[in-house]
Amino acid sequence: MAENLPAGPAETGAEMDYAEHEKTYDLFLAVIKYSSLVVVAILVAMAFGFFTSAGFFSSTVLFILISVVGAWLLR
Repeated sequence: MAENLPAGPAETGAEMDYAEHEKTYDLFLAVIKYSSLVVVAILVAMAFGFFTSAGFFSSTVLFILISVVGAWLLR
């Protein structure tokens, strides 16, 4: 005979793996945080490269600098 264990949603009494849920949520927050940093760094570097006479190389250096400093600050 089959065991009578709840397998439905949590509202019906099923067990939840809260540790796994928190790990997934922390990973999601980390991905969003660093993705936002990269998008901001790209936008600032593009504005620096397009609207000044600095050029491509200087805007690439600025992108790398913003990314490294931002990652260090966000850790």
